[in-house]
Amino acid sequence: MKNLTVIALLTLAFTAAAFGQAAQPDKGALKETLTQIEKQSWEAWKNRDGKFFQGFLADDHVDVGAGGLTDKKNVVAFVGSPVCMVKSYTVDNFSLTEFGPDTALLTYHATQDTACNGKPVPSPVWVSSLYVKRDGHWLNALFQQTPTGK
Repeated sequence: MKNLTVIALLTLAFTAAAFGQAAQPDKGALKETLTQIEKQSWEAWKNRDGKFFQGFLADDHVDVGAGGLTDKKNVVAFVGSPVCMVKSYTVDNFSLTEFGPDTALLTYHATQDTACNGKPVPSPVWVSSLYVKRDGHWLNALFQQTPTGK
């Protein structure tokens, strides 16, 4: 009887552990998804593709930069303009922090050879890119770059 009780308890413990693992979202898959979206945004930035940013940014998006705060409308117009020239960029060291099922922060390191109005953009930087899931789609709600101080 004692052996049956131990077997039953072990079976219950393993079943609960397996169920708990299956119920948790795959953090690796979410990190990969958001990293790919973020890389697409950098390519769109390089190509001056304001249309990409129209669908990529949340309507209430906030961009925090050296010049202050800006919104989606201004980011879309700025990206689509000839003001900046991106020669090259690299992004790496991605990390994901989940705040809930519909909110996730992607942080990473970026370097770029970019000039806006003929002046170099600070590089390298640490980036904070906050995503929110709305109507089944991940949208960028906040973007901020902080110079690393080399």
